[in-house]
Amino acid sequence: MSLLGLAEVNKFYGRQDVLKRCGFSVNPGERTGLVGPNGAGKTTVLRLILGLETPDSGQVLKAKGLRLGYLPQDLMNFSGRLLLDLVMDTAEDIRSLEAELAWVNEELAATARTDPADQAALTELIGRQGRLLTLYENLGGYTLEAEAKKILTGLGFSDQDHHRPVEEFSGGWIMRAVLARLLLAKPDLLLLDEPTNHLDLDSLLWLEKYLIECSSALLLVSHDRVFLNNVVQKIVEIDRGQAVTYAGNYDQYLEEKEKRVAGELAAYAGQQERIKQIERFIERNRVRAATARRVQSRIKMLEKMDRIEAPSAGQVQTFNLSLPPAARAPEILIEIKGVTKTYGFNTVYRNLDLTLRRGDRLAILGPNGRGKSTLLKLLSGAADFQTGSRRVGSGVTVGYFAQFQLEELDLNRTVLEELDTVAGDLTPGRQRNILAGFLFRGDDVFKKVGVLSGGEKSRLLLAKIMVTGPNLLLLDEPSNHLDIPGREMLEQALTEYDGTICLITHDRHLINTVANKVLVIQDGKVEVLPGNFDDYQNIWRDRLEAEAAGSAASETEPSRKPSTKASGRAEREARKKAEAEARKQSYRLRAPLLKEVENLERRQAELGRRMGELAESLAQPSTYQDQERSKALNLEYTRLKTEMKQITEAWEAAALKLEEIENITPGGET
Repeated sequence: MSLLGLAEVNKFYGRQDVLKRCGFSVNPGERTGLVGPNGAGKTTVLRLILGLETPDSGQVLKAKGLRLGYLPQDLMNFSGRLLLDLVMDTAEDIRSLEAELAWVNEELAATARTDPADQAALTELIGRQGRLLTLYENLGGYTLEAEAKKILTGLGFSDQDHHRPVEEFSGGWIMRAVLARLLLAKPDLLLLDEPTNHLDLDSLLWLEKYLIECSSALLLVSHDRVFLNNVVQKIVEIDRGQAVTYAGNYDQYLEEKEKRVAGELAAYAGQQERIKQIERFIERNRVRAATARRVQSRIKMLEKMDRIEAPSAGQVQTFNLSLPPAARAPEILIEIKGVTKTYGFNTVYRNLDLTLRRGDRLAILGPNGRGKSTLLKLLSGAADFQTGSRRVGSGVTVGYFAQFQLEELDLNRTVLEELDTVAGDLTPGRQRNILAGFLFRGDDVFKKVGVLSGGEKSRLLLAKIMVTGPNLLLLDEPSNHLDIPGREMLEQALTEYDGTICLITHDRHLINTVANKVLVIQDGKVEVLPGNFDDYQNIWRDRLEAEAAGSAASETEPSRKPSTKASGRAEREARKKAEAEARKQSYRLRAPLLKEVENLERRQAELGRRMGELAESLAQPSTYQDQERSKALNLEYTRLKTEMKQITEAWEAAALKLEEIENITPGGET
């Protein structure tokens, strides 16, 4: 029997059909992803399940006694309590048992004190106490606090945070506390609306694992494709007001949807052709008495035909971005040396060294609150520092995206007017083409900025930054508030962008698509490593964690040494194994670059030989007796010269990447 079901649900807002004959179910223990573009009706579905809305027709069916847990996107007021108390307050059954046990204990003490001879009363109270204690143990009462602390630790809270008032935490951390409260309660069905928005990567990975192992059923709204792939077993898509169910994760849903859409297109096209044939028959034979009966039959056939709805143009998002090229940057864009940055008594960085080079596509990784945004501000010049230096190369133009900049958009302008403030000499038509690439199509460009959603404002700000053609992009969580089509648009824009990128995001798909390096922040230090997020997970993460653990151990026990030869031998073997693995993975990264360098060098040699031959021919006076030939030789020489320049630049970039990888040794730094 299912825990939850929507049956033929219709929901209208004015003349807008949000849901039409919408139906799906969630079974016990099943992890379901709810997807669809912004405005498709996902939030309406959640509100119907929670009873905050009622369907205009149809039913929302729930199992008897269903316990729901809901994580909204918006903050709720939980002030006036300590963090640990807030998280544990959700266990209502355990709290009521604790209250009843306290009463039984008081009655036992009072009876033993005032009437110790009343054995019947004492026996009854002792028996009741025993039953309550057994039930308390079965419900996990003895382990509740330990489980609450475990969940809080997984979500990034420290032991010192447990007894802090809730109001001392920022909005993002309060959302984590609400999530911890839900997970501890272990309801029959968890409704999670964008649970990863306020998590760093470590907490996101922990939550992913927890949800997979959790016994609760799950209905998840998320724009994080990797999270959906790893967690859910089924996808429910809200498509044109209806729910379409697909088995499998998000990638499998995309494959099956493509097949379904192709089938719908074929069925629609076939029916349209059939309709045209019938209409042509009616038109040709309407005035002929001999065919009047057949004409009427065809007319009735059209009237009774169950028309197939035209597949929505929004079913398959396509992006066609054409952005102004970035100006060529110097080899070194920004160099930070010996920088110390403090906020009050808190030192975020001490003696920080970092160099951004042309072609870097750098993703910054690290827990929340460890200085990722501060580092981006230092690079942009938006934050000052106490000691050290920051040098910006000649000709560097910076495009900086941060969430606070959304507030700087003029709410009274239209989308097109806001873009025009930075568009220079771009024509309105060219501006509209660029906005279409950022999903502002048709009349969307005439919307007032004040009515845009958070995701639409983010896309507009990104368009403003990209249209100016910066050669360095500094992006702080640019995918926040973006739905999946918006994130795909961002990926295409950054993939086609020919400048340097420094990026903070917890979207692993975005990092894997865009980054060629990761910068890891650990204990106020930074280390730059080649590769994307998967490379970090599979190659570098264990090494960094082992180094951090070793460093912590050496600080707490500085004089401790291996006590036996066996322990020393084990350490050497572990070190050799780590070094061998690092060399193996380094080769995996080097191999394609080596091949690229060899191919470029081979092409350079070919071009050099041909350009030498052309130079010899052009040096001969007889060449110019044939004007067509001399013109062709000059054109070919000019073309090859341009290609040689491009090949040389590509070779320099590939050789530089290769050098960086070869400079990384196990335990070393770039």
